[in-house]
Parts: sequence; C-alpha cells; structure tokens
Amino acid sequence: MRRVCLTLPTHRACAETIAAVAEEAAHGAAHFGVEVRFLILDSSDAAVRAEHRAAVRALPPAPGVVVHHLDETGQRAVLREAIAACGAGSPERLLDLMLPSRVSYGACTNRAFLVAEALGCSSVHRRDSDSRYQYLDGKPVFPLHHELAALGRRAADVAGLVTRSRLDPACADRPVAVVGGSFVGEMSVDVAEIRRLDPAVYGEVVGLSIPDGYPEIWRANLIEESFRGAGTAAFTADRTTLTAVSPTRVDMCNVGFDREVYGRVPLPPATDTIGSDYFLLHLVHGARLPGVLHNRHIVNYHTGERRSDQGFLAYQLRFAKFLLSAGYFHTVYARMAAAGDTLLDGAGHVRASAVAELVRDSTRLDPAGNAERLDVLDRSYRKLGGRYAEAADLLAARAGQLLDEARQDMADFALLIDAWAPLVHATHSVKGIA
Repeated sequence: MRRVCLTLPTHRACAETIAAVAEEAAHGAAHFGVEVRFLILDSSDAAVRAEHRAAVRALPPAPGVVVHHLDETGQRAVLREAIAACGAGSPERLLDLMLPSRVSYGACTNRAFLVAEALGCSSVHRRDSDSRYQYLDGKPVFPLHHELAALGRRAADVAGLVTRSRLDPACADRPVAVVGGSFVGEMSVDVAEIRRLDPAVYGEVVGLSIPDGYPEIWRANLIEESFRGAGTAAFTADRTTLTAVSPTRVDMCNVGFDREVYGRVPLPPATDTIGSDYFLLHLVHGARLPGVLHNRHIVNYHTGERRSDQGFLAYQLRFAKFLLSAGYFHTVYARMAAAGDTLLDGAGHVRASAVAELVRDSTRLDPAGNAERLDVLDRSYRKLGGRYAEAADLLAARAGQLLDEARQDMADFALLIDAWAPLVHATHSVKGIA
C-alpha cells in the first residue's frame, strides 16, 4: 500500500489545527486507499505539548491513518540514530543543522523529510500550525486531495485530471514533483502594518526582496503581489493547472513534494530566516519538473503571539535575515533556471552535487550589497518610528553578526546537501518511531 506523510511542524499551541489536519488525513486515506502517517513535530514548551498530546488522544480513529507525535527529544533520538548510521564526519555539527536551538523553517521540514523516509513514505505534505481550510457546501476542501491524485505520476497521465495544462510537451514523461496552492485572507500581519503606515516605505523595504535588474514595472507588480497569497476570494470550484509551478504561487503551508525531490536535496537549515524553506520550489521550477497548481488555498490567520511586541521583534529579525539571504538565493535560483535540464541526470533525477556547487559558489558574493540592504532597512524603520525604531536598534546592534550569518547559512546549506544522500539512506534503518 502506498504510504504518505502529512506533516504539521509546530512550536506553538494548535490543538484545533491538529484536529483539522487529522480530518484531512482521514479524507486522503478514505478516498485514495493510501496509508497516511500524520506526523506532528512538536517544538512547543511542556504545557503546550501536553495540550497537543490531549488533542491527539481525542482524535477519532480513522482507517488508514497512523498518528506520530514527536517532541524534540524524540526527534533528536531519530536524528542521532540516523547520523550515527551514516558515518558523518562531524555528527554534532550535522545534528545542529537538523535540530538547531533557534527557529528554522527549513530544518523542521527537513526533519519531516527524514522521518517520512524512515516510515517508508513516498511523499511529504506540509501544513502549518496557523492553517485553516476553506469550506464549500459545509465541507472542508482539502489540498491533500489534489496532492495524492498527482504526485509521482507521469505528467502525461495527470493531464486528463486537471482543468488545464500549460506544461511544455517535452516534460510530459517526467513525474509530477510538486503540488501546491497558496493562502487566502489577510496578508502578513507584520508587513501589512508597514504598508498601512507608509506605502512608500513599504515599497522600498519589500523591494529589497526583488532580484536586481528587473524592469520597474515588473518590480512594482512583484512588490504589490508579495506577502498577499491568493487574495481573498472564496473557493467555489476546483481549478487545477499542470505546469512548471511558479514558486510565487505556492505557500509552504499548502504543498506536497514527491520523495524524488526531497530525498535528494534538503531545504536550507538557516535559522531565524523566513522564506528559506521555499528552496525546493525553485529547484523544481529550475529543473523543469512538472507540478500541479490548485486553488484549494489555506485560510491565513495570525496567532496572538504574532501580534505581541515580543513576536513583532522576533519576526522583524527573521524578516531582516530573509532580506539578507535574498541576494544569495536569487543568484542560486537564476543559475538553476539557466542550468535547466542539466540539473537532472540521465534518469531524470536531481543532481544534488550540481545544486551544492551553485550554493557553495554563492558564498563568494560581495557582502557590500547586504550592507546596503541593512542601511535601507535601518533608514526605513527609523522613518516609521515607534516600535520600528526599536527594531532598527536591534538590527543595528547585530548588523555584523547578521551579515556573517547570511553567508554562513549558505555554506551550511552546501554542507548539508553533501551529507544528505547518506543521511537519507541511513534513515531507512531507524526503527521504533512512536
């Protein structure tokens, strides 16, 4: 029986989301005859973990669904076993990249990838702790439905299942590597305030995330679309497109990957950096692997923590690191797009060594561009005043550290790509995951 992993990484209270995602898992098992491993990777504090354990115990039994709730102790045990089995030269360094002490959007998903490998899954489907589903006629519309229908199948065989196809016919024999949608509802609460306070400052700050050299009209459109997902329109009917999926049309709370992608290249383990977990979307697009884009968008909302002063400063740090990582990532993304089919070997598999080389080369970029980004951010935040001036002080005090970290994050990513294949193979020997 085909086995898949529906994963929910979390570091905050989300008992309602656990119940909702479990319902999605049951839907997938019932409609596609698969075994769904619902994997909760829990980095919450002890009190919240207890709430999550209670939420898991309260889940109704569902045929074909197995729930795994791993706290960081359990995750660390799995990682130590796999790292020891793969014979890594620097096991503690590798463990730190997989389970850092700071927030890492890529690392938490990498752990899901490895646990999914240990469980014998053919795909990973990710949701987030602040996810909610849209409804039609009183029933939730689950993204998993489209993910299970297409992932891993030859694109030509999926063409008859979608609303339309915009795929290059030359790619028709390749398997579908990614299926995804976006989110609807309010845009990011953090940058939304900047836009409300001063649209010109918003344009300048968000513009730091756009690659250099874009014509001004394109830059303006990209800035307008950034952080907004799929807008606010309610779901009324399915619309699916077989295509080379644009990374800007998918949110990582609403995505499924075939193991032929994540089994060969991991996500960047950068800490405190939003957007770092979107790398595989760019890799799939650059390598011209087929995907399906759908409109079963997740409903976006923000927890109280995101609206607190402490949450604000934490996010601004992660946003700043995102802007500092942009120069490195944009260089890699452009080179992957230029490489195209040459990123694949003769069997159509991603060549991890080629990706690692591009990532490692990016560390040689002149850091002057990032210093200028910090200057723009500092000037913009001080113009906004209030708590943004406080954020500017925080970033100014850490400027040197942030610049160094942005470069080191890419070097660490290249190191992890080099270690990934033996680590994935070793994970197959891990036993007894609860």
